[in-house]
Amino acid sequence: MRYWLMKSEPDVFGLDDLEAAGTDHWDGVRNYQARNMMRDQMRPGDQAFFYHSNCPEPGIVGIMEIARAGYPDHTAFDPDDPHYDPRSDPDRPRWYMVDVRYLRHLPRVITLRALKSCPELADMPLVRRGNRLSVMPVTAEQWRFILSLAGS
Repeated sequence: MRYWLMKSEPDVFGLDDLEAAGTDHWDGVRNYQARNMMRDQMRPGDQAFFYHSNCPEPGIVGIMEIARAGYPDHTAFDPDDPHYDPRSDPDRPRWYMVDVRYLRHLPRVITLRALKSCPELADMPLVRRGNRLSVMPVTAEQWRFILSLAGS
């Protein structure tokens, strides 16, 4: 099993939205490195931290699991969708998504500020200066440490 961190803006699609849906697709990723991870590396059963970004207090708020491996992101083909990409072709899709399943909220938010203050997480892509990826790997050691911060 692999571990991940996936970012979303809570006013667009937050953890509460995923909880209400149970399972939903993680669409709209438009970065090649993040796309490659979703397409080539994520597998059902992998777990991911749900990270709320672009909000007053960004941080890890919950846990979800990958429910379906990467498949073409249909929003890229829809001209009425905000994630439309006219260069993406259904016969040769450019963008991929995965399905995610809600597992649980964390007992408390693990803020970006708290994560940056931990020397144990210095190698984590999230805390490195200039890293803006919306999907990133988390090592098993980082996963366990972050869960210990959450008290779970």
